[in-house]
Amino acid sequence: MSGDEDYVYDEESGEWMPASELAAKQAAAERVEVRDAVGHLLEDGDQVTLIKDLEVKGAGQTLKQGTLIKSIRLTGDVQEIDCKYPGIKGLVLRAEFVKKR
Repeated sequence: MSGDEDYVYDEESGEWMPASELAAKQAAAERVEVRDAVGHLLEDGDQVTLIKDLEVKGAGQTLKQGTLIKSIRLTGDVQEIDCKYPGIKGLVLRAEFVKKR
């Protein structure tokens, strides 16, 4: 711990703590845990497979069970993940329909 770091009062815990520690604590509290259909924690960049056939609205296409989706991005919503798939722009899937690979 450096002697010149600012301390701030954390109203939640009622304690004084270094400003960097409080910022890290707040960032962790804001992070959303997104879990797949079987309960595995998903992160940005993970690969997932579909657990059922999904009809993609607006694309006139059906993604079949077992389709591999590479490099997902979390959206901040506990159930939605942003994906890229050839031929489909702006694909957003619900986490309940995918399984981490």
